[in-house]
Amino acid sequence: MKTSLRIMQGVAFAALIGFSGTALARDLTAVGFGGAVQDAFRKAYFAPYAAEKGITILEDTTNGGLAKQKAMIDAGNVTWDVMQMEDDEVTVACESGLLEDIDWTTRPNGKDIDPTLFKECAVGALSWAKVLTYDTDKIKDGPQSWADFWNVEKWPGKRGLRKTAKLTMEVALMADGVKPADVYDVLATKEGQDRAFAKLDELKPNIQWWESGAQPQEWLSSGDVVMTTAYNGRIAAAQNEGKNFAIIWDGQINSWEFWAIMKGTPNLDQAIDLVDYMMSPAPQAVFAQTIPYGVSNVKVMDELSPEALAQLPSAPENLKNSIRFDADFWIDNNEELSARFATWVAQ
Repeated sequence: MKTSLRIMQGVAFAALIGFSGTALARDLTAVGFGGAVQDAFRKAYFAPYAAEKGITILEDTTNGGLAKQKAMIDAGNVTWDVMQMEDDEVTVACESGLLEDIDWTTRPNGKDIDPTLFKECAVGALSWAKVLTYDTDKIKDGPQSWADFWNVEKWPGKRGLRKTAKLTMEVALMADGVKPADVYDVLATKEGQDRAFAKLDELKPNIQWWESGAQPQEWLSSGDVVMTTAYNGRIAAAQNEGKNFAIIWDGQINSWEFWAIMKGTPNLDQAIDLVDYMMSPAPQAVFAQTIPYGVSNVKVMDELSPEALAQLPSAPENLKNSIRFDADFWIDNNEELSARFATWVAQ
C-alpha cells in the first residue's frame, strides 16, 4: 500500500494569496499515486506553479478507489482539490457526483489537447503502460511475451502480478494466445472469463501478488521475483538509478489517467487554474522529459525528440502490438469479476 504523505511545496506567503487576489480557504492539495510519477508531477507542475503563484501546495497520495472522496463529501469536509484518477474510476466518480463538472475544452489550452481525452468531469493527464519486465543482470535470454511469462520451466521462479482482476485477466488471455485486439471481445464472454481464470490457474503456484506500484521493482532487485508486470514509468525510474531492467513493449496494456477536481472544494478557482497550468505545453514538456509517460497536449508530443518519443508508451512503434485499456468494460464488469477474482485468490 502506498503511504499517505503531505509534502509542502512552493513558497508560503503569510496571507496565502491566490491567483485571483483572494485568500485560499486552505492550502491547495494535489493528490496522485505517489512514487516516480508524483516526483515528476512535483518537478513539472506543483513546485513551479506554487512558486509562480506564491502559494503552498500540499500533496497526498491514493491507491485509487472512491471511498475516501465519498466520505469527504458526505461529511462536508473536502480536503482534496485536484486528483490524478484512473480512466474507469473518473467516469464513475463523475456519474456519482463526486467531481466538479467542468468543460475543459473551453479552457485556454483546450484546443491543443487530444480531443479523445476530455471527459465530462476530467481532462487527460498522462498515458502509461503495464509491461513485462525482468532484470537483465540475472536473466540473459529473457522473456519477450506474456506466453514466455507463463513458461516456468525455462525461467523458474516467482512472477509478480497485480492483485486485481483488472489488468491481470487481460494478461492471462494474451498469454493464452488471444490477440491484443481481441482481448476485450473474448473477456466479455463467460467462456473468455473462464479461459482467463484457467490460465491463471496454471501460474498460480508461482505468483507473488503486488499491490503498490513500487513493489515490482523492489522484488526484482531483491530477487523475490524473476519477472513481473509493472508500470513503465516505474521501470524507467529504476533504470535511471542504474538497474538493468528490460521493458517489453509487446502486449503492453496502454491507458490514460486524468486530472479531476473534487466536488465542493472551497478552492475551486485555484484548482481550475492549476489544471489549466498542467494542460499547457511548457510544463507538460518538462513532465515528458522527466518520466516516460505520454502527455495530452499534442504540441508537446509533436515536438519531442525521436529519442524521447521512443521511450513513451504512446510512441507508434511501442503501440504496434498493444491493448488499449477498456474503461467501459471494467465499469460494467468490475464488481462481478473482482468478486470472482478475490474468491479465486483466496482459494
